[in-house]
Amino acid sequence: MPSFLDHTRFSKTTKYSTAGLVAGAAALSLFVPGSADSGDSSQATGAKASAMPVAFTGEVKHKDVPEDSLAKQAAPVEAQVKAEAAQQKKDAEREAGQEDAVTADAAGEAAKERSEEQSASRSGGHALSTHKAADENYSNNLHGWISEAKDIMEAEGIPGSYEGIHRNIMRESSGDPNVVNDWDINAKNGVPSKGLLQVIKPTFEAYHVEGTSKSLTDPVANIVAACNYAADRYGSMDNVDSAY
Repeated sequence: MPSFLDHTRFSKTTKYSTAGLVAGAAALSLFVPGSADSGDSSQATGAKASAMPVAFTGEVKHKDVPEDSLAKQAAPVEAQVKAEAAQQKKDAEREAGQEDAVTADAAGEAAKERSEEQSASRSGGHALSTHKAADENYSNNLHGWISEAKDIMEAEGIPGSYEGIHRNIMRESSGDPNVVNDWDINAKNGVPSKGLLQVIKPTFEAYHVEGTSKSLTDPVANIVAACNYAADRYGSMDNVDSAY
């Protein structure tokens, strides 16, 4: 009976099978702690551990941060937000101030234009409207003449008080509408002063108010033209206290 130790009696199939078993055992020895081929059991265990993949759970844990540290980190951000808000407020106030200044300038220009138009109207001898006396019962005396002239002046925007008009009339003509100055420089130049407020013809024609008589010595027309001139030259007949 042949011995199994006699390798010469193994068939090729048997040899191959034996070789496969040996290879398999060698492969298994890599995963068996303490096997002869894997060396020291601790080294093998370490190799196995390092070779195994680490599962990722998707969770990242952070260490707890103290609240005071978070507050310190947030403080600069809050300060920046407040600073930006304050700057926006300042910009809005500045823009509003500029808008107010523009509005004020526009109002000032409009007032200036109105003043210039009124001055040009007086110096050009053209009133804003034609006066027609509604009251035909003015007395034919100094009081009536001044009263009618005052009503016309009020309608045309010409300044001057009753007292200012009366005071200058008494100095210039003593209330006589037919007085003519034939001795001053105007008389020497051929344009004597005439009427209650001693007006020369060029001035009367330049400051005559439509709706009044075109006669230089007409009491009402003389007063209104003289007051129109005084308003343009002095601001009002009230400001005249001497020859004008």
